[in-house]
Amino acid sequence: MADPNYQLQYYQFLLKKHFNKVLLAILLLILVFTSVKTVGPEEEGVVLTVGQYSRTVQPGLNFIMPFGIERMYKIPVQRQLKQEFGFRTVSADVRSDYTKKGFTDESLMLSGDLNLADVEWVVQYRIVNSYNYLFKVRNAEKALRDMSESAMRKIVGDRTVNEVLTVGRQEVASSVEVLLQRMCDEYENGIRIDQVVLQDVNPPESVKPSFNAVNQAQQERETLINQAESEYNQIIPRARGEAEQAIEQAEAYALNRVNRATGEATRFNAIYEEYVKAPEVTKKRIYLETMERILPKLSSKTIVDQRGNSVLPLLNLDPPKR
Repeated sequence: MADPNYQLQYYQFLLKKHFNKVLLAILLLILVFTSVKTVGPEEEGVVLTVGQYSRTVQPGLNFIMPFGIERMYKIPVQRQLKQEFGFRTVSADVRSDYTKKGFTDESLMLSGDLNLADVEWVVQYRIVNSYNYLFKVRNAEKALRDMSESAMRKIVGDRTVNEVLTVGRQEVASSVEVLLQRMCDEYENGIRIDQVVLQDVNPPESVKPSFNAVNQAQQERETLINQAESEYNQIIPRARGEAEQAIEQAEAYALNRVNRATGEATRFNAIYEEYVKAPEVTKKRIYLETMERILPKLSSKTIVDQRGNSVLPLLNLDPPKR
């Protein structure tokens, strides 16, 4: 019969042997998981050795010291990131869903003319320096959000509510982009601002109906002004053209009359000079020329001898009737 103590010792030996193998396997797994790191194609890895910056590694398979001696932070330096203000995207798809619940404090701000405006915007940015992003500013994401909100409130506070809601939206976005980039460079947070987009700008919900009525009245006023200017631009140039045409016609008529009068005076002087030289001949020529012009205009023409002694006292010069 086997000794019970021997069997117990044997089982303890087997248990200890398998436990050592399991412990060794666990240590190997921990070694692999803590020392082998994969950096994505849009990322770069920042390695810290005992909490101090050591190096920056590129995308691919990388090895670090295990058991927490070195730690790696993966920074998406090739990806465009964004922060939303006044709303949040619930689901991004062909038709995205948004919510404003709980984010009114971010978007409600005071304009330069002491009116409230509900401004929703998006900041699109990239991380261009991972070291500065991690170590120059504590919690760079939150710092960027605070800077964005501060910049937007400053720019909106320098303009009237009508400018922010209507014609000045693009200028507001551009000014915020420039100011925010200047602040990022000053804080050296390693961030480059790509674009600031005003998603939506509205008056507060409590005054929106009144504001819409005012906007509608202003739009109707602008429409009427544009219509009046259009009619003015059609009528005034036409009237000016007609006036210029009448003036030119009058000037042409006056020039024609003057030229004709000058011509007739010249012709009269020429005839008078000929008359002085030979009065009888000139009289006869004038008489013949006058009759030459008059006779074709008469419908019935009869020539009678002055004494009536001719064989044919009457000469009918009318054309034969057909």
